[in-house]
Amino acid sequence: MEKHRYLIDINPNKLQKEYHDVIIIGSGIAGIYAAIKIPKEYDIVILTKKTLDVSNSALAQGGIAVSLNKDDSPNFHLRDTLYAGAGLCNERTVKVLVNEASENITSLCKLGVEFDRSQNGGLSLTREGAHSKNRIIHAGDITGKVVCDKLNSIVKTYHNIKIKETTFVLDILTENNICKGVIAYDENNSTFKLYLANVVVCATGGYGQLYAATTNPEVSTGDGVCFAYRAGAELMNLELVQFHPTAFYHPENKNFLISEAVRGEGALLKNIKGIRFMPEYHEFNELAPRDVVSRAIFEEMRKTDVEYVYLDITFKSKEYLERRFPNIYKTCLGYGVDMAKDYIPVAPVQHYCMGGIKTDEYGRTNITGFYSCGEAACNGIHGANRLASNSLLEGLVFGSRIGKEIPNILNNSLKKKDFTFRYETSRAPLNIDKQAIKKEIQEIMTKNAGIVRDRDGLLFAKKKVDVYSNLVEQMTNQCIDDFELQNYVLLSKLVLESALEREESRGAHFRSDFRETDDKKWRKNIIKKWG
Repeated sequence: MEKHRYLIDINPNKLQKEYHDVIIIGSGIAGIYAAIKIPKEYDIVILTKKTLDVSNSALAQGGIAVSLNKDDSPNFHLRDTLYAGAGLCNERTVKVLVNEASENITSLCKLGVEFDRSQNGGLSLTREGAHSKNRIIHAGDITGKVVCDKLNSIVKTYHNIKIKETTFVLDILTENNICKGVIAYDENNSTFKLYLANVVVCATGGYGQLYAATTNPEVSTGDGVCFAYRAGAELMNLELVQFHPTAFYHPENKNFLISEAVRGEGALLKNIKGIRFMPEYHEFNELAPRDVVSRAIFEEMRKTDVEYVYLDITFKSKEYLERRFPNIYKTCLGYGVDMAKDYIPVAPVQHYCMGGIKTDEYGRTNITGFYSCGEAACNGIHGANRLASNSLLEGLVFGSRIGKEIPNILNNSLKKKDFTFRYETSRAPLNIDKQAIKKEIQEIMTKNAGIVRDRDGLLFAKKKVDVYSNLVEQMTNQCIDDFELQNYVLLSKLVLESALEREESRGAHFRSDFRETDDKKWRKNIIKKWG
């Protein structure tokens, strides 16, 4: 699987080239905010796989964590983040996150993002799982969309920023461990093109589509993590995959998220018999860390032999629910569930990836000129389990940091870079059902690398994936289905290897054959690197 450095053969003399100061890959909150924070004298191109508005960020419901109340502080936010992270957080980067939260929220407000307000005019604050204080600001139950819509509308007005939609980045181009740019595929005209720049920022999001049920959009196939790996970037803690406890469970829709904010407003989890169960599992009850709640639901489903549990917020009025959770209320009602009267059927689904491209507190990787932020990156702020509503905040804080760092990077670089290296292989076309293989990988990962794992299941899954790895290794890659399949196979293999390696249970990684947390052996990061 590690035989080919690039997904396609490259002859720079036969490919069109386009030069910029900065290339940003991805159009979620991290990438767009970074672009806005870069001084306007620099030439930027944003490459996005689909359209500008398609991202995991835009689907975020709950809100953004920031300590604003008099009884709260960055130190309390730090404490809660470290607790949820189960011993694997990088305290230095978490301090950056919590201490720079307020200034970035102020920046969003100045840009015109309209968050919900309390009666006194201040930002309305709610609480979510594992937070000790009310510190989640929100815009109804579509916070991510509200923020992203505003940022997208702003970035379109910047004359120094060019936006290229339906552009799939296959690989970053490197020479002597220096990033020179990317090779991309234009879906509209089926052509390849070299984009060259001194700085490349990967903000491509996570890899939720490795699983059969996920709240992530179809674009979340881990492309950035994979092209970073092929280039020699270090990846970290890929086995740490978060499952959100409460996705709507319906035969026609099992991926719609029921925000943690619903539990923050008092909703109770009950099993199929109508019995509340979270007090049996954790002192924080329904507001325990996500990994704890997901495993509790998983156990209740196993006990009752049913594929869902209930979320009960029927003690709130219809008027309140329509005002506080308009999108959730409307969606549930569309499937015949009136959350003011009915219990909401819910089940855990894949939601977020703590692992990703290893970076420092400025988004730097081990490849010169290659940066990463948002869910694609892993700088240790989430540890083994992300604290609720820290994800949008991560995109803002570290996107901003990269944006502000750009002048220092470019002022110490040559203005233009070229790429002349030719890459040729003997790969050949292969007639296989790529969609069927992707679907099988999703089923394998869901069953064997999900909420509860063990050695036998992980080995079984790896054996299956290894078969596909060998099958597609010499396949010519010509279209997005091919590129994505290669990434599915590579990334699932790496996740499984990391999950096998971590012989303990910690945060979102639960091994039924190693049920205890082992700080002596495993309070460390698992690093994956090409070769």
